[in-house]
Amino acid sequence: MNALLPLLGRGLEIAALTALGFSLLLLLKSLLHFTRAGPAVKREILDAYLGYTLFVLLRLTLFVLLIAFWQAWIGTLVYTAAVIALQLPWQPLPAAGAALGGIVLLSAWQFCRHLLYIPSSLLASWQYRYQRLYPLWRLLSPGRLRLAGLLLLIAAGVPLLAALARLLAEGRSGQALWLALAAAVPAAIALLAAWQPEPRPRRPARQDRQRPNVLMIGTDTLRADRVNNPDYPRDLTPTLDRLAQRAAFFDHCFVPLGRTAPSLASLLTGTWPHRHGIRDNFVTDGDTRLPVPGLAERLRERGYHCSALSDWAGADLGKLQLGFEETRTPPDQWNMKYYLRQGPMDLRLYLSLFTHNRFGRRCLPEIHYLASVPMTRLLGRDTRRMLSRYAAEGRPFFLNLFTSTTHVPFGSDYPYYLRYADPDYDGESKFVMTSLRDPMEIIAKQEATEDHFDLPQIINLYDGCVRQFDDELGRILDHLQACGLADNTLVVVYSDHGVDFFENETWGQGNTVLGDDPGARIPLLILDPRRPGGRRIHQIVRSVDLVPTLLDLLDLPPGEVDGVSLAPLLRGEERNLDLPAFQETGIWLGQVPGMHPEHLRYPNLLELLEVADKGTGTLSIKAEYMPRILQAKDRMIRRGRWKLVYLPTRNGPLFQLFDLEQDPRCRQDVAAEHPALFEALKRELLDWLAADPTLESRP
Repeated sequence: MNALLPLLGRGLEIAALTALGFSLLLLLKSLLHFTRAGPAVKREILDAYLGYTLFVLLRLTLFVLLIAFWQAWIGTLVYTAAVIALQLPWQPLPAAGAALGGIVLLSAWQFCRHLLYIPSSLLASWQYRYQRLYPLWRLLSPGRLRLAGLLLLIAAGVPLLAALARLLAEGRSGQALWLALAAAVPAAIALLAAWQPEPRPRRPARQDRQRPNVLMIGTDTLRADRVNNPDYPRDLTPTLDRLAQRAAFFDHCFVPLGRTAPSLASLLTGTWPHRHGIRDNFVTDGDTRLPVPGLAERLRERGYHCSALSDWAGADLGKLQLGFEETRTPPDQWNMKYYLRQGPMDLRLYLSLFTHNRFGRRCLPEIHYLASVPMTRLLGRDTRRMLSRYAAEGRPFFLNLFTSTTHVPFGSDYPYYLRYADPDYDGESKFVMTSLRDPMEIIAKQEATEDHFDLPQIINLYDGCVRQFDDELGRILDHLQACGLADNTLVVVYSDHGVDFFENETWGQGNTVLGDDPGARIPLLILDPRRPGGRRIHQIVRSVDLVPTLLDLLDLPPGEVDGVSLAPLLRGEERNLDLPAFQETGIWLGQVPGMHPEHLRYPNLLELLEVADKGTGTLSIKAEYMPRILQAKDRMIRRGRWKLVYLPTRNGPLFQLFDLEQDPRCRQDVAAEHPALFEALKRELLDWLAADPTLESRP
């Protein structure tokens, strides 16, 4: 029998060559069917990144090579062990077959795991019809996957153990040690890459009772009517329902702009968009430093440790300078270099099988944080780990978790995507809302009407996402309690906006001010453990009121904010704040169905976007179009049951008044029937517009 070390060396060579061949073939397929993430842009923008694109392809191919080599190494190692155990001659061709088998089997097992547990992670890079996956998916179950994993371990472990036994029986203990080490290395690599244990609660050695902690937990695109709503036919939020029994739940909280970046900026600064300057999701490099301080900045000045966690939907928490000293967030999602780093779909699909872990977060964040792939469980675990750390440190903290759990395309984990779905449904939206994997697909679908969607199934998927968020919230709150922090931590549950499901002829958010505001209204829950006692508050409040409320509860000055403190309502005071809710629309990604025929318009997104600084790669709106975009925004003011909308048309602004109690879909203008109310709301809305320094002329 040949000596072991030369065999291992030859096995490594075969593994390397096989992995190299696999990587080059995958690269070739990617080049032949090249697909780029992100919105379409002018050809001259892409031409500026030709060298960067080549670098990216080389970098991603190198990571494919490393992962494939690890898989092939396992294959050749098992083959070498079998050769030793059976006393057969070692041959290169079977070794190459074993190397390829290692790549295929381990990739297939990972593919099946993702298909069952997190199918959105596959569909984000899948180039074919989703239905092609359904026959395989029907064969999968947690038990079968565990059995398949066990069989793979047995197939690898039996030859290795047999080879070790033979080597020891022959007195070759040194070679047995080398074989054991050779087997331990790939196992250790896998363990280190994927090791994410559930954190253990830690009790605080001391607590600063004078400075309560603040824990904010939000999810993107959560509708208010799904939370603590006895009229909704499904019980989606048992955790939030229990929390609402001890907290103040505001079921009519409005955001000023239903898009993530401006909404989060308003929520965390307490100011209107025209104050902090973020009017859309395309934030320029210069606009990331806000002219107003964020809540985190104010709390840091008073000794708080301020941190933010998020998956792809919360990139703005790291991009905008809001004052967080620690951010575990993805890179900017509206960045050309970021899209290019994600590579073509074939490379991206393979890498995504192995990067839903801490290896991916550290080495390939652009794949780890793929758009449309929620990371609810991973973020929940990270949040619990940070809470344990804070408990051990005994320092007051402000921790903000923001997830994409309920964001389009509504791709929850197993079993949540099945929880409310029709088991016989086999359409394109079985796992996610169909054809919304990247910004261009979202833009293309923005103009589609309800007839183009399987709306009942989409709502089923959405409700499953809501339930997953609620369950993860429960685990976080249980951990907060186990750490001994619950009685000294203010808890806030929120969203950045809701979503329209064609109640107003369109889907999405930030597109319209008509209707009963499913896109602008969010659930807001504030728990102050020092003042227990649940209360449901129907008054209109605004997301800009959150910062002054929290500062008031912490006995800190509010500073210059546009919101007001809601603390009196939390204290149980009977007070009608009589607050107006203002809202403006975001940049339309495409032609919005139902738009007024004379409405002011602007070019499509391809014409609007530019990359002003090729070094940073930040996508932004061309400066010359911003005045037109701002002028074309719809606005509204809402007071109680009354809503006044402002629609800019070619013939001047059109004002309409609606009674939402009688007409929730805003079909009948009642301005003529209530002239005094119409004029009062119109003047109030015009005063709000007059405070906007970016408007070139006042309506």
